[in-house]
Amino acid sequence: MAYTHDRVMVGSDIDDAEARVRAALTEAGFGVLTEIDVKATMKKKIDKDMDGYKILGACNPNMAWEAMGLEPRIGAMLPCNVILRSVEGGTEVSAIDPVASMQAVDNAALHKVAGEVRDMLVRAVEAA
Repeated sequence: MAYTHDRVMVGSDIDDAEARVRAALTEAGFGVLTEIDVKATMKKKIDKDMDGYKILGACNPNMAWEAMGLEPRIGAMLPCNVILRSVEGGTEVSAIDPVASMQAVDNAALHKVAGEVRDMLVRAVEAA
């Protein structure tokens, strides 16, 4: 089972892709709660150079509320990460598949919510 939904934004640099992804996430009802500039962090912490790589921690409050109501400790698996990675010819965007990440939890109702969130994330990635 794939654990991400991926798309390459051809001809788009990481900053442009990030702006478009953020707008698409907002349109889909997500907010970005966390952001990590992995490239800058690796340079600062271990003096390693790498291509652009950012992690956005996206959350849809209504879906998170529903999931936490079904499984109070599910917050350990939130938010939904979306990565932006510089690749040849553009930027790859990858969003976590919540269905894949929730397989360890034996709760059919939670899996239904995860499927809805996956569909929302896929639409956002494709719309960016």
